[in-house]
Amino acid sequence: MENTKNNIDVSSPIDIGGKAAVKNRLYKSAMSEQLGDASNAPTKALPVLYETWARGGTGLLITGNVMIDRRALGEPFNVALEDDRDMEAFKAWARAGTLNGTQLWMQLNHPGKQIPKFLAARPVAPSAIPLGYGLEKSFNPPRALTLGEIRDIIERFAVSAALAKEAGFTGVQIHGAHGYLVSQFLSPRHNQRTDDWGGSPENRLRFVVEVYRAIRARVGKDFPVGIKLNSADFQKDGFSEEESMNVVRVLEKEGIDMVEISGGTYERPAMMGAARASTIAREAYFLDYAQKVRETVNLPLGVTGGFRSAPAMNGALKEGHTDMIGLARPLALYPDMPNKLMADPGFSVELKRPDTGVKAVNRAAMLDLTWYESQLALMGKGKAPDPNYNPWLTILHMAGQLGRNAFKKRRA
Repeated sequence: MENTKNNIDVSSPIDIGGKAAVKNRLYKSAMSEQLGDASNAPTKALPVLYETWARGGTGLLITGNVMIDRRALGEPFNVALEDDRDMEAFKAWARAGTLNGTQLWMQLNHPGKQIPKFLAARPVAPSAIPLGYGLEKSFNPPRALTLGEIRDIIERFAVSAALAKEAGFTGVQIHGAHGYLVSQFLSPRHNQRTDDWGGSPENRLRFVVEVYRAIRARVGKDFPVGIKLNSADFQKDGFSEEESMNVVRVLEKEGIDMVEISGGTYERPAMMGAARASTIAREAYFLDYAQKVRETVNLPLGVTGGFRSAPAMNGALKEGHTDMIGLARPLALYPDMPNKLMADPGFSVELKRPDTGVKAVNRAAMLDLTWYESQLALMGKGKAPDPNYNPWLTILHMAGQLGRNAFKKRRA
């Protein structure tokens, strides 16, 4: 399929698979809010936060990763959805996030072996291969999943999707990126099984196909199901661009409704800004890959990571390289940025890096992540985000939440 220039801009509506009428081309990409309670139920802060975003003009809001199993959490205050025990809280979240004609999709995830040591003594993964590149100090070695456990996890994805639909979310997204369990199954580095679930590329993609099929069987043919997928793992022995494009082609045939493109893992965190120089001018980390995918599939594509200005966003849309523009950190500081982008074709923002002035403290506190979590917490309290928020307050908040685990690595 050849790319053609068009008159689409960020304000143009889009129909996703005949199942979701999205009012514009802007979506909030998933950010881990860390606003679950001690039992991993949604707190009252989540509806307040998502109403703020909904009123800010974003067409599609994708939640932070909701875990399908309370026994497998990526972070301490993840929200988990595995049964109907917290349904009223999820319904309140859904009502708030669908105000102002907004679509609200729940991102579903299982972390696999990317669980910090203080949360799991023995996590599970496709194969018993530990994380490398120094991460073995913070993440325990996993054991290989049994066949029965694989089937159980597939069913858990489906149950969580059905519960999300029941609660009022208007779609779901499978988290197949950033080195979590779905991504681990796809990776030749992390999936070295010798049964039907590993080895060849066809066997390694079996897990994500079965997850999609199980979800589709539960939610029906008219409910949107998307996926966040790595363009590559950016590792010599990892998931490659060629394999990624094949997964997209297979999922298109299966009936997936939207693909969001990202990249990297905890071992090689491209999603944190390790972009190729050729993409910087266009502000999009993964736009080169999106162009290649666009030539082979007709699926709605979303690209997230790096976009900061209306001219760059509109340029990517007009060239046909992507169908939707994903925003994450900018929305943590400027929740009404979509309204401003649609009102002003020259609008842009700059994000400064949070800094305590002590590099070792910045690294230990993971300020590039946690400072933005502080902004989400402010909005969850009904307050405005603060671009000048003192990073030391982030550290104090972490210490109050996590105690002695505050400076233990929980993400890359």
